[in-house]
Amino acid sequence: MPKKEKKTGLIFFPAFDWAISANHPEREERLLYTQDQVFEEGLLDFPNILEYKPGIATYADINRCHICVPNPQNLTTNSHLISAGGAITAAQKVLTGEVDNAFALVRPPGHHSMLVAHGARGFCNINIEAVMVEYIRHKFGIKRIAVVDTDCHHGDGTQDIYWNDPDVLCISMHQDGRTLYPGTGFIDDFGGPNALGATINIPLPPRTSDEGFLFALDNVILPILDDFKPEIIINSAGQDNHYSDPITNMNFSAQGYALLNEKLAPDIAVLEGGYSIEKALPYVNVGIILAMAGLDYSQVREPDYDAQRIRQSPEVTRLIENEVKDVMTLWKKKKNLKQQITGSAAYIRREKNIYYDTDDITEKQIETVRVCNDCGGVVIIDSAADTGKKIYAVILPNSCCPECRKNGEIFFDRVNSSQYNHIYFQDRQRDVFIVK
Repeated sequence: MPKKEKKTGLIFFPAFDWAISANHPEREERLLYTQDQVFEEGLLDFPNILEYKPGIATYADINRCHICVPNPQNLTTNSHLISAGGAITAAQKVLTGEVDNAFALVRPPGHHSMLVAHGARGFCNINIEAVMVEYIRHKFGIKRIAVVDTDCHHGDGTQDIYWNDPDVLCISMHQDGRTLYPGTGFIDDFGGPNALGATINIPLPPRTSDEGFLFALDNVILPILDDFKPEIIINSAGQDNHYSDPITNMNFSAQGYALLNEKLAPDIAVLEGGYSIEKALPYVNVGIILAMAGLDYSQVREPDYDAQRIRQSPEVTRLIENEVKDVMTLWKKKKNLKQQITGSAAYIRREKNIYYDTDDITEKQIETVRVCNDCGGVVIIDSAADTGKKIYAVILPNSCCPECRKNGEIFFDRVNSSQYNHIYFQDRQRDVFIVK
């Protein structure tokens, strides 16, 4: 059956002026080789593949999803604003109907940046996808959104930002956190008390190949998306699952990535990780672009591709099959979990110790959420970092109920400001951000 062609937008931003260091894996060459390959293969000669220039995100865009300490100006460069702006541009082009889907090939990446950001972690200062998601909700009124993170590393930042949000489904398929940074993303990380099941983690064993990734896609991700019924699907498209990536241990190929994107059919893809600059990224990205555009990608092959060499073992297959069963078992009983978890408690509290490995900052955080049957619940955050910064934040959810709003406003008005450097009020429903 012939494929249906789609109009696909591409947004490139290599960030020439931003790198952690000259030899760091997260540097501008990550995208330069891809751009060369796209031009060499003549992809932009196809009438249904269109290139757009990235816009620039504002600090207000960042404040919709983050509590940046002390503010986003201190955590971002122009490159971060353009990277996030490129993701926003992709969303604009799709949601105004100029294209059917879009791929933001931008850097710096973002999926390790959490709700509270004291600095950079996992090469990420701000969360590019979350900035885009909140822009989509604010400007286009879309409520139910799914973010499918296919980066090799757990999308812990995106998970943290939407942990208490029942309307944003965060699915992360990644290398088992017991074997790779950031050491998180296990099956029982299932979402906050009012958003159980809106966080899905699929930790895969090292040496998982195309077979295993696509099995998880077919048997977990696609069925859950069918149940959740999002209005828009976003692929947080990390490419460090590739068999040649220097900092991971997986065996995915360019063909596998292309087929995954054909099946997933994301409305928007945003580049995350991927550090095999010459051996993987040009081929993976070309495969993804062709798949999104509904064009033939069957001839896309890495020069050293050998299916037998990267084939997963029977033991890896068995582990993945068991993981898939466990995830789906949890998903099917999610409606019965809330009472077990909350009991008669009015508020649920969790303590987090967060390490910002890029900036060598340690944070201790207490998150408290109101148990609510009508919305995601007002969230209170008490956070202290070893930089000396201590902050308090009140977050009202996107679909905030009157009772949670009343409680949140009381918390914000009554907090003892002498105990904190900064106090924040983030109202996602009314797009209000206050610092005092």
